[in-house]
Amino acid sequence: MRAVAKEELIDSISDSQLYSIGAFFCDEHPELVEDVLEQSVEIERDGLARWAKKQKVDESVALQTLITGLSVRFYTALAGGA
Repeated sequence: MRAVAKEELIDSISDSQLYSIGAFFCDEHPELVEDVLEQSVEIERDGLARWAKKQKVDESVALQTLITGLSVRFYTALAGGA
């Protein structure tokens, strides 16, 4: 990929809501980043409903945790680490 095209792609992706959510979470809650990453991996492995039941939380909380974890991964992949 040409260097300019790669920079343009990263710039356009960096304007996404997923990137913004990840950046905000990492900036505002750095002490929780590892926990949310671990929990989101567990949700992917176990499934949303099963994880929510196991944790005794509503499925909407599980979904929010999953999306936050995905956002953090997306942000750190583009930004170069947490």
